[in-house]
Amino acid sequence: MKLPSRHSPTVGRALPSMALAAGALASLAFWNLYQVRKAERHTPPVGRFIDVDGVRLHYLEKGTGPAVVLLHGNSVTLQDGLCSGVFDRLAERHRVIAFDRPGFGYSERPRDRLWTSLAQARLFHQAFYALNLQSPVVLGHSWGTLVALDLAVEFPANVRGLILVSGYYYPSARLDAAISAPAATPLLGDAMRYTVSPVSARLLLKRTAEAMFAPMPLPENFFAAMPRDMLSRPQQIRAEAEDAAFMIPAAARLHKRYPALKMPVAIFGGADDKIVDVEAHSVRLHEDVQHSTLRVMPGAGHMVHYAVPQEIELVVRDMTGLGKTTGALLAEAS
Repeated sequence: MKLPSRHSPTVGRALPSMALAAGALASLAFWNLYQVRKAERHTPPVGRFIDVDGVRLHYLEKGTGPAVVLLHGNSVTLQDGLCSGVFDRLAERHRVIAFDRPGFGYSERPRDRLWTSLAQARLFHQAFYALNLQSPVVLGHSWGTLVALDLAVEFPANVRGLILVSGYYYPSARLDAAISAPAATPLLGDAMRYTVSPVSARLLLKRTAEAMFAPMPLPENFFAAMPRDMLSRPQQIRAEAEDAAFMIPAAARLHKRYPALKMPVAIFGGADDKIVDVEAHSVRLHEDVQHSTLRVMPGAGHMVHYAVPQEIELVVRDMTGLGKTTGALLAEAS
């Protein structure tokens, strides 16, 4: 079959449309890069940097005392700990360090490895050593719980306790993983992240955040702490998409090891969480982990840590030896 030449009428009619589309995408890419530079000028790093295993990590540190590490979930940055009040409340009695996970905020995400929860856990374990963090309590929210669990199963002697908030712990079908797959793909994902993905992300961010908080209202200062243009940068979109793709395999690999956990584990969930089913994940995890407590907060959704910062602080105090038993503290908080 003879292919149409570039001088044929069909190709001739198509060329202007193709050139117009290419020009539009190029203009969109330049506009997105401009938005990235503007966002980073207006929202500079709030913490310090440390180089670990070839990765530049951004972290915020405050307070003195027993160590606590905060690992945020998907779609946000370390400022989530500040916005929720958990970071400052814990820093009154503890040395608290909140990290931007690789690819989020101002932390790098090199392409020299797959950034599974295990790869992130190994990186943070090295960061703990570099920062002289001795057996911290590790608090993970949402996707950050997978990193916290990998730290606990791989390096149990170096984790004093776990606080797991709104986590996904058992493999199950996830629509968000399927939707995110194209943006996580090399080449195609790169093209999307620098053209159409940032625009669509900005348009959907408020609705997404409202769904995460529902039935609680979206805090008025949420996007002041984490501006839309920072959350929709190409680097962060890539991190979010890859994390979504790695979520089910991480839970499939981890869930058989939960019963072997020996350190104290405190599990928090929102009774009305629409992102992760609390019965299928938090309640089931509590049944599988002997040394665990469970707190399901009525009227709270996926961002339950915004509703229970005091309860989280009390549990941390218990784990670090600065308070009463977990049961007594939660009874007082109730």
